[in-house]
This record gives sequence, structure tokens and C-alpha cells, in this order.
Amino acid sequence: MTTANGRVLMLLRHAKSSWNDAKLGDHERPLDKRGHAAGRLLAAHFATLQPPALVLCSSALRTRQTLEHIRPAFATPPQILVEDGLYLASALALRNRIAEVPDAVESVLVIGHNPGLHELALVLGAGAPPRLTARLAGKFPTGALTSFRLAGPWGAILAAPIELVAYVTPADLAAAYEDSD
Repeated sequence: MTTANGRVLMLLRHAKSSWNDAKLGDHERPLDKRGHAAGRLLAAHFATLQPPALVLCSSALRTRQTLEHIRPAFATPPQILVEDGLYLASALALRNRIAEVPDAVESVLVIGHNPGLHELALVLGAGAPPRLTARLAGKFPTGALTSFRLAGPWGAILAAPIELVAYVTPADLAAAYEDSD
């Protein structure tokens, strides 16, 4: 079952992580101070959105910490799956994982890494208005969030009509919340 407007797919790159401890492997790098600040901005933003029904999160520490920032913002707790296969996954691997989502699930949030997330967002957003595609093509910084509306089953993610409906970054959110004060 889908909403009247179709299925919703959100792709979120983890917030900024720290490189300060050379003894840590990449998988175990935590968020840095800027990443925690971005996590709070993302939480405020997610509080204004319809919560996802399913969250697919990479098993890396920085993605799990990003999730912990936004998790309290969901009005309805989603099903959360933390998966090793999403760690540094390619665009193809991400697409294949999304294609496995049961069609009963109306909305999915994927929390992962570049370059795979950015590459997938570029493919999915190729037909979007030039204003959005130009921003998306330029950069997919840490904490970037893209939202798409899919008019078909998850299994047909590249074949069904899909629309890029939003692209925001922590810098956008900081400016928006600063303007609202």
C-alpha cells in the first residue's frame, strides 16, 4: 500500500565524523562536534516531516550516532534495521537493498555514506527541476538529505516514475532555523 502521493524514499548521509583518533578504524569513527550540531538540526527538521516506516542504517558508528540524534524526532517509531551491507555501499548495492523492501512499507530512510549515496541520488534525481539537480550535482555533504517520491513498487526503483522533492543540507537548516529566531 502506498500513500496517495506514492512511496517516499529519503537518503541521508551521516553527519560529520572525526578523524582525530588514528587508532580507530573507519567503521568506528564517531561524529565530531560539528556532526553532533548537524544531528540536532536534522532532528529538528525530521520533527516537521512524516516519519519513515523503515530506517535502513549502515552499521558504522557515525551513521548509528546520526540515527540516535534523529530517532527522538519521529512521531511514530519506525522499524530500524542496522546492516553491515550498507557500510560504504555502492549506488548499485543501495538500489538493490531498497528494491528488497516489502511493498507494504510506504516510506524508507537510508542512512549511509558517500560516494554510493550521492551516486544513487544523482541517478534517481536525474529528471528533477534544474535548480535541484544543479545543487545535487555539486556536492552531497555530510548531513545532506534528499527526498524522493516513487510511483511504483520498491522493486522497480529505477524503472518507475520518481520525483526528487527535496534536498537539504545542515547549512540550509542552520540558515532556516537562524531566520526563524
